[in-house]
Amino acid sequence: MEHSPRPRRTVPGAQAVARAAALLRLVSASADGASLQALAREADLSRSTAHRLLTALRVEGLVDQDAATSRWMPGPELYLMGTVAASRYDITELSRDIVRSLAVKTEESAFLSTRRADETVCLVREEGSFPIRSFVLSEGVRFPLGVASAGLAILSFLSDHDVDAYLERHPELAERWGRPHGEKPLRTRLRETKARGYAVNPGLIVEGSWGIGAAVFDRDGRPEWALSLTGVEFRFGPDRLPQLGRTLLAHAHQLSSRIAGTRRTVAGG
Repeated sequence: MEHSPRPRRTVPGAQAVARAAALLRLVSASADGASLQALAREADLSRSTAHRLLTALRVEGLVDQDAATSRWMPGPELYLMGTVAASRYDITELSRDIVRSLAVKTEESAFLSTRRADETVCLVREEGSFPIRSFVLSEGVRFPLGVASAGLAILSFLSDHDVDAYLERHPELAERWGRPHGEKPLRTRLRETKARGYAVNPGLIVEGSWGIGAAVFDRDGRPEWALSLTGVEFRFGPDRLPQLGRTLLAHAHQLSSRIAGTRRTVAGG
């Protein structure tokens, strides 16, 4: 996860806010709720600290706890806040028909993800008609840039300076996500992605589950979103991959053009 720049840590209360925000993100990314143990581990907090923060968030209605399973889930206030923020930041309605078209034309599961600091967050998922599917990605799931195909596509089209700074901030990628996410192999994939136009993830997150992603740009040419496809490995073979890539790029270009024609208040994340 992305950490706030060091100077901001000197603001009184910043650490508590950052910890609470990290827990909110983790809870929101768990479709079926998350246990206290898992949340504490992922947020790098002690169980007692995580429980104290979650309890405070529950009092405010930002999270809720299932009485039967004790798992933590997003609360009603979080939903209300999201609906208000959607009027400025929501791109889902702008993109939904394009994501659906991508799923229909390829028969694979299609997604829209947004860049949020050093991560991507899945906003929209549309199922393809092919009966065997990959479930690596769904709404609310986050990955660091460069890990899933959406984040690899976005990272590929950032400036060299931004890529260097990102890799300096995240030396843990190889340890957490495996050796293929070390700096050298990741830079190789970034170059390949930029040359090809779309990213390929050959089962690096879950064996046998492939993905391809294409960046979507804002009005100023910044890669703020990505469209992606996921499916089982044999559906992404060399005979079919170029066709999927062309279809993906065409839909990404369509969405970028649509965004360029809207008001500037549409923003990533």
